Parts: sequence; C-alpha cells; structure tokens
Amino acid sequence: MRAARLIKMVLLLQSRPSMTAAELARELEVSERTVTRDAQALSEAGVPVYADRGRIGGYRLVGGYRTRLTGLARGEAEALFLSGVPGALREMGLEDAASAARLKVSAALLPSLRDASRTAAQRFHLDAPNWFREPTTPELLPAVADAVWDDRRITARYRRGEAEVERGLEPYGLVLKAGVWYLCARVAEQDAFRVYRIDRFTAVEAGGERFGRAADFDLPAFWEERAEQFARSILRAEVVVRLSPGGVRRLPQALDPLSAREALEHAGEPDRDGWVRVTLPVESEEVAFAQLTALGAEAEVLEPVSLRERFAAEAARLAALYGR
Repeated sequence: MRAARLIKMVLLLQSRPSMTAAELARELEVSERTVTRDAQALSEAGVPVYADRGRIGGYRLVGGYRTRLTGLARGEAEALFLSGVPGALREMGLEDAASAARLKVSAALLPSLRDASRTAAQRFHLDAPNWFREPTTPELLPAVADAVWDDRRITARYRRGEAEVERGLEPYGLVLKAGVWYLCARVAEQDAFRVYRIDRFTAVEAGGERFGRAADFDLPAFWEERAEQFARSILRAEVVVRLSPGGVRRLPQALDPLSAREALEHAGEPDRDGWVRVTLPVESEEVAFAQLTALGAEAEVLEPVSLRERFAAEAARLAALYGR
C-alpha cells in the first residue's frame, strides 16, 4: 500500500513543477504529516525530492529526475492501453500522436509487459455510435479539438433553427455521445457554460488569445448534470398506465430508464392480478404512443382519453389484419 503511494507521489511531482504538502495530501488521501514522512523516505531511497520551506513552500524533483514505467503490473499496463478511443482520436486528428505515445510507453515498459497493448486491444473495443446509424465526422471537429487542447478562445458560427448565430467561446471539453460530438464551452459575455453540437457549426476561427480554465470545472460531472437536465426538460406531458409484472420489468427498456425507475418508485400498490397504476412523464402523446407500443399487451393506457382511444383503434386495426 505504501509502495504504491510512494510511486504515485513521484509521478505527481514528475508531472508538475512543484506541489504543496496540502496538495499532495489531498491527491494521496493522507495527512500532511504522512506526506512529510513519505518525502523523506523517497529522499533516503535516492529519489531527489527537495522541500522548499516556508508558508508558500512545497516539494519538487531536482535535476529533471524522471522515472521509467518499470513499476507497472500487467493489469495496470493493459488498462493503460484501454484508455484511448481509436475512432474518436482519429476524428479529432490525433491518431498519429496517440500512436507515437503508445510506442513510447511500450518502449519504457519491461520486456515482459510489452505485449500489453496487443492483449488489451484483442479483448476490449469501444464502438461509440448507435446501431443503424451511419457515423459522420463533423468537418470542423479537428479545429475545435485543437482549440480545446490549447485553451484557445474561438469565434464560432452555428445553426440555431433557421438562423445562424455567432458566439465567442472558451472551449473547455469535447464529449462523444452515441456517435455525436458536443462541445462544452463557456460563453464569456454571458458568464455561463453551454453545450453545442459540433455538426451544427458552420465556421470556427481560433484567435491568438488563451483563456484561463476555471479550476473547479469538472467535465464528466458537468456533462452528467446537463444530460440529466436535457432528458427531464423534454418530458412535458404525462400519461397514466396500468402495467403487468412483465410491463414493469420492460418499462426501463421502452422509456428513459431514469424517468421509468422514478415513476415506478411512486407507483400504486399492485392489484390482485399484480398490475400497478403508474404516472409516466413523456415528451408528447406521439412519442408515448411509439414507446408504449413496444410493451404490447403488458401495458394499458388509462389517461389521457385521446391516447387510450388511439391504442384502441390500433388494436382493432391489428385484430382485423391478423384475423383474416
């Protein structure tokens, strides 16, 4: 346990000019006293860790010290080669850089671990796009990706409805969701973060000015919050249904899983046949009809009456078709 922590401490100091005891303690999840003891242990072991004393002091490595990746276990080495998404790197124009990085890491590994990239790639593969959908790479994605990596402000024109809008953006991060690329960016004039579909950009111009990233911005957390907000924002209607036990099990497959689970948590008690009454948030009657049709006879729509009548008409049409 301590050996792994000491290795992590060296790698942290290797990646930054210096770090305070408080910063190291937070990263290593230990006390500052433990950081002091670990720094002393590394120094005694020959790792040139230097402590700058004083209120704004910290720890740093002396003389450009670098450690080779000879301490990786096989599982760690294989996990390292799983961290890239080949298709996404290619679309951002980073395939050559990623390939060079993998070669350098492989060269630094012990001979017994150098097949890690091959063994990992033959066991796991991420295919991001949805089924039955031809993935397309936005033409302006490489330019946006360059600005994201370089923390460089951009001026972007994008389609919003029938019009085009121009915005000055601070591009914080890229997200690939079901084969669609999104940019998470701060709009400086509004002091707010927004999400943009990159395939709606019509022009992108990177300026010479860099921006300072907000230290507390967390891309995965931001995306999770916005995705949940979007999923809830489009649910503007409600339908009341009766579900059989089979319909209860299949409901998260037919509707948004989070909304389905929340609705089931507030469902009434099952009747003597095991059916339950549930109020479901939906996007519209049209969408609800398409979604609930997948449940077949495992669901009965009670309200609104117009949707119930639509299902009755569809059932009659199917009965006539199959009763011939």
